[in-house]
Amino acid sequence: QVQLVESGGGLVQAGGSLRLSCAASGRTFSSYNVGWFRQAPGKERDIVAAISKSAWTSTYYADSVKGRFAISRDNAENTLYLQMNSLKSEDTAVYYCAASSRWPLKQGDGSNYWGQGTQVTVSS
Repeated sequence: QVQLVESGGGLVQAGGSLRLSCAASGRTFSSYNVGWFRQAPGKERDIVAAISKSAWTSTYYADSVKGRFAISRDNAENTLYLQMNSLKSEDTAVYYCAASSRWPLKQGDGSNYWGQGTQVTVSS
């Protein structure tokens, strides 16, 4: 098992930046594929970005964030990051960190581990 705790959310103006962090504990973080999902009010939770357990192997970005967001991981620090630049009002959501032994990560995978979420609010 792995425990995930997100941090770094907050209120930012459109065009601004935030960096989310996800601290992992428990089983070896490096053995998991990890990613970020988000859920806006009244909408389903969707994947934002993901990175495989071998960071040089695979990354994934939703079309809506390509070129603006960057996912990275520090296996020595057991931490996942999401650098969010050029934020837009439509990026407002609760952001969740997820870990899985499967690739690609999928929202409906019952074997995912989830954090509690961190709120990101972008004001226009």
